Amino acid sequence: MRAINFSAGPAGLPLPALEKARDELLDFAGTGMSIMEQSHRDKPYESVHRDATERLHKLLGIPDTHTVLWLTGGASTQFALVPMNFLPAGKSADYVMTGVWSEKALDEAKLLGTPRIAATTRGPDGKYVRVPTQAEVQLDPNAAYVHSTSNNTIYGTQFHTMLDTGKVPHVCDMSSDFMWRPLDVGKFDFIYAGAQKNLGPSGVLVAIARKEFLQSARKDIPKIFRYQTHAEADSLYNTPPTLAIYLVRNVLEWMEGQGGLPGMEKRNRTKAELLYGTLDRLSGFYVAPVEKASRSVMNIVFRTPSEALDAEFVTSARKENMIGLKGHRTAGGIRVSAYNAVSVQDIEVLVSFMEQFAKSHG
Repeated sequence: MRAINFSAGPAGLPLPALEKARDELLDFAGTGMSIMEQSHRDKPYESVHRDATERLHKLLGIPDTHTVLWLTGGASTQFALVPMNFLPAGKSADYVMTGVWSEKALDEAKLLGTPRIAATTRGPDGKYVRVPTQAEVQLDPNAAYVHSTSNNTIYGTQFHTMLDTGKVPHVCDMSSDFMWRPLDVGKFDFIYAGAQKNLGPSGVLVAIARKEFLQSARKDIPKIFRYQTHAEADSLYNTPPTLAIYLVRNVLEWMEGQGGLPGMEKRNRTKAELLYGTLDRLSGFYVAPVEKASRSVMNIVFRTPSEALDAEFVTSARKENMIGLKGHRTAGGIRVSAYNAVSVQDIEVLVSFMEQFAKSHG
């Protein structure tokens, strides 16, 4: 019996994507080898690489002005590579502070240039319970770029209306909510997202870059760290994470069968409505700290009346085959990561458990 996986990442994958990988593990496309044994320069893997890219283009409606990159290192590496590529000497970049990951991105930029904080919603306790409004973001029109984080896994906040950065290039870390709904890619200059939340396993990162923005990047850094290097080589400059990209391809195929991104949005909003509706109805027992306008559809955080009960909730849920519910170590409490692969039925099981737990411990 498979566990109901609410982990923040690496997260659960759709069963059909895993079953396809299982069936092709020892012999991919009649080659007598698994995909992870194929040369990335040979046709069997090249077909997977191309298929994954084409499916991503189709699902997102990526315009011709943009290109897809398959990278390694996760989002944390991009915290450094973004300023390495796009922050010229003597220029500043704007950072919108909404949580731990935006703080880490800012710290890396400080080592490489002169970033400034354009907005922050950090409370006096160091925590974040909302994202800033457009009016609160004070942008420098001469900034090299604006960096934002679309969804915050630790504190459970999310931008539901993306920031308008005007003529300043917009760089966005979408690691934890990429492809949860349709997206106007043309409004962004550089998007990056670790695959291990909504899209696949750990080990590969997807980036979508405006070609013109890439061409303007610095060329005085090592070639391997230049985004343009990977764009020109179709992400085959060096050996890519072939197995991870293959699994992303399988997940993209599954998403197409779910009605594409409109189907994913309907599914994800239904899950969020079920879970937040339960938290609001049982607000005498559960405390959901995030302001309603900033509530994340992907990462739902809450607490019970005590830390001891939080721990008992997590332990009891695990006995019911629900795993990954412990809050991040810096925030505590309980966290439900309801990424794309989590079904409505999974949330219904959790909600029933929450109701019973509140009744027996309230």
